[in-house]
Amino acid sequence: MRDEYTVSGVAAAVQVAKRLGLPHEDPELLHERSNVLVRLGSVVARVPATTSLVRPEPHDWLARDVAVSSFLTERGVRVVSPLSDPGPGPHFAAGHWVTLWHFTPHDPNHRFTASEVATSLHAVHVALSDYEGPLPSDGPLAETYRALDLWEHVLEGAADRLRAETDRIAATLPVGPVQALHGDAHPGNLIATAAGPCWLDFEDTWRGPLAWDLGVLRGSFPTALDAYPAHADPAALDPFENLRKLFEVPWRFIVAQRFPNEIEAARECLARYFA
Repeated sequence: MRDEYTVSGVAAAVQVAKRLGLPHEDPELLHERSNVLVRLGSVVARVPATTSLVRPEPHDWLARDVAVSSFLTERGVRVVSPLSDPGPGPHFAAGHWVTLWHFTPHDPNHRFTASEVATSLHAVHVALSDYEGPLPSDGPLAETYRALDLWEHVLEGAADRLRAETDRIAATLPVGPVQALHGDAHPGNLIATAAGPCWLDFEDTWRGPLAWDLGVLRGSFPTALDAYPAHADPAALDPFENLRKLFEVPWRFIVAQRFPNEIEAARECLARYFA
């Protein structure tokens, strides 16, 4: 049985498509976890789901996703591209913000090599090095504090300890050159198209050190870091990888608010972090 976020997300996608004269009769649910993804013919509608529990006003995140993806598309970088006609939004319907994207055929069973992941991410970084659009400068740190503040009551008494740990890690984050980043650079946000690896999901993009993206990459695909075509100081990545691991703890408890069968996994994540 679909939960309220999925049901209302599909309804919002259909309403936007109908309003804009797009196909809307046979919506196909592609995904329902962080975001609800609904295929409507050759268009995919993206509606915040679990992410909305941390971002009660998600418009700015969606707008950044569209802006950065458009920028990269214009520069010939392979990314899932926003719809151009009609515009991609964000559009508002049925209580939700919705963005519209080209459906991108891909092979869900493809297993990327370390080189495929690293070189395609490097191409994204090179293109984003001169991105001048407005971006936050404290993305993952602010997100962690916000998750702890909004969902302290579901963290089973661990909120203060997690907040203190966030303060500790924040004090260790290195200061250095910054640029626009992917923001969530793990292989789950990379799809295999006929033309090659294709990145998606730039809603977490922010302006920070490359060490954040590379720390996320190392935490999810360690050997990919060795294949990255530019030098990365492993020590500089440690604080960012630690912050990523820390955020996973409240995030898993938040996910369990929609999917109660995942509460034990959240508790295990908490125990593992402080082990």
